Amino acid sequence: MNIVVTGASRGIGREIVLGFLKSTGNKVLAISRNAAMLSDLQKTTEAKGFTSKPDVLSMDITSDSDVAVLHDYLLENYRHSDVLINNAGLLINKAVGEFSAVDFDRTMAVNFKAPFFLVQSLSGLFSSPSHIVNIGSMGGYQSSAKFPGMSVYSASKAALAIFSECLAEEWKDKGISVNTLALGAVNTEMLREAFPAYKAPVSAEEMASFIIDFAINGNKFFNGKVIPVSSSTP
Repeated sequence: MNIVVTGASRGIGREIVLGFLKSTGNKVLAISRNAAMLSDLQKTTEAKGFTSKPDVLSMDITSDSDVAVLHDYLLENYRHSDVLINNAGLLINKAVGEFSAVDFDRTMAVNFKAPFFLVQSLSGLFSSPSHIVNIGSMGGYQSSAKFPGMSVYSASKAALAIFSECLAEEWKDKGISVNTLALGAVNTEMLREAFPAYKAPVSAEEMASFIIDFAINGNKFFNGKVIPVSSSTP
C-alpha cells in the first residue's frame, strides 16, 4: 500500500508510520516540518530491523508552494495514494478572551485549511478504494464534554469533521472513502504541552494501532462518518 501521513515526526503520527512499516509491502511517506525528527524516524526503523524505512518530506502543509512540491513528489514516486492520514494538528490552550487573531489563524490553517487544500491538490492521486482518514477530536464532536481552553481547536476539528462528510458525498461515485476519527485524550507531546497535569488513558502507540487498522479496513464499513474513539470523558 502507498500511505501518506502528515504530522509524522512525533506522537500518534510517528507511531502510525512505524506501525505501517512493520508490515512488508507498505510504502510510507512521512511528512513534518521537523527535518531532524524525520531523520530520527528513519534511523528508528533501521534500528528496529524493518525491511524498509519511510520516505520523508520536510514541509509546511499550510504553504501552497510546499503542497505543490508534495503533489509532484507523489506523482513521480508513488503514482497514487491508497491511504492519506491527515494527522498534523495544532493545539493552543487559551481562554476565548486571550486568543489572538494570529493564534486563531494558525489553528485554523493547520487543523482545517491545510487538510482541505492538501486533499484538493492530491485529488488526482486517489482512486477506488483509496481511504482518506482525517484525525479529528472529541472536542469537535457535537454534544461531547469539552476541555476548557480548546474553543478554537475544537471548532477547527468540527470543521474538519463536516468537511469529511461533504467530501465523502462528493467522491462516493469514485469509490474513495473519507472518514474522521474523533479521538479522545491520548498521551502525546502535544497534549502534555497543552495540559501538563492531565494524564491521558491511552498511549500514542495504542491509538496508532487502532488508526492503522481503521485506515486499512474501515472503508469497507464506513464512509462519510465521524466516529468517536474515546475511553474517557472528555
